[in-house]
Amino acid sequence: MKNFISNFLNDEQGQDLIEYTLLMAFIALASAAIFIGAGGSVANIWSSASTQLSTAAS
Repeated sequence: MKNFISNFLNDEQGQDLIEYTLLMAFIALASAAIFIGAGGSVANIWSSASTQLSTAAS
């Protein structure tokens, strides 16, 4: 039993999968933060374009 527990604790199989998963989660969260921050800028651009088009149409 002691040998089994020792082998279990020293086993590193699957470690890469966990590391890649954590990296992808970090990238997803960073991307979401960027998109949320850019949302206001995009809204302002569309609002400005809409105002200019309305003025031009009058």
